[in-house]
Amino acid sequence: MSPVKRSRLINAIVLILLAIALVLVLVSPSGPLASVLYPLDYGNATVTVHDVTNTTLASVDIRIANSEHERWVGLSETTDLKDGHGMLFVHEQTGTYTYVMRNMSFPIDIVFIDADGQITEIHHAPVADDPENPDRRYRGEGRYVLEVPYGWTNQTGISVGDRVSIPERVHD
Repeated sequence: MSPVKRSRLINAIVLILLAIALVLVLVSPSGPLASVLYPLDYGNATVTVHDVTNTTLASVDIRIANSEHERWVGLSETTDLKDGHGMLFVHEQTGTYTYVMRNMSFPIDIVFIDADGQITEIHHAPVADDPENPDRRYRGEGRYVLEVPYGWTNQTGISVGDRVSIPERVHD
């Protein structure tokens, strides 16, 4: 193969790879076309939290984020979170997840919950810069993550080890 033909072939391959990469970025759940290709369609439910004696501590009306795009957007397109309301992020399997305060204008509590409904981790996530967590990343283990108004877990006495009753229809 002549050097000119080889150069053209290499250029063609590079252009094809760049086109594929561009398409993948544009259609990804976090890409610029995500809101068009993956519209937000949050379901609604109510979850209840019980302590180890099965005493009800609190209930919260939730929006359900169970698609990759809904989990990516989360509460970032929400101006505030009223008392008694929250968002439940549903993952396909239990794992270690990191949540961030992307485009958030209000503080929240972030509650990690395992597949059996047990609370495994609670983070209080302020909006202001936190010198101990400058990247505003909150990590925990679970299948579900509940985001509620800041201080809600303290006000209701909810702690690690308590159980969240999640409606059966939310699991899938």
